[in-house]
Amino acid sequence: MSDLPPDPERLRVIVVFLRLQLADAERALAEAERRETERQRGVDHRPPPPDWVIDHGLNKDALPVAVHVGGCHMAGKRVKGVSRDAALRALADGVEACSHCRPDAELGYLEG
Repeated sequence: MSDLPPDPERLRVIVVFLRLQLADAERALAEAERRETERQRGVDHRPPPPDWVIDHGLNKDALPVAVHVGGCHMAGKRVKGVSRDAALRALADGVEACSHCRPDAELGYLEG
């Protein structure tokens, strides 16, 4: 047994309503697909992490806290990508090397 009304007038109203709902759903799907494409494009074009980073602690004017290998999970949010020479200079100036990623070993830095 059908839940639809038997008369043409009410069936036409239902068909129009369903067409409007379908159009809304198709627009929402197109927008969701566009957002997903943009998100994936951002992931695909994300620049690689720098080879070396210096963690600056709680504020941008603070002295460096640690040197990390780029992409280290222990690096804070306030890091700056630096060159190999800058990372070596920071280690020579007494900035601590991260004990997890060991940039001093990666750089071949021997204390002293």
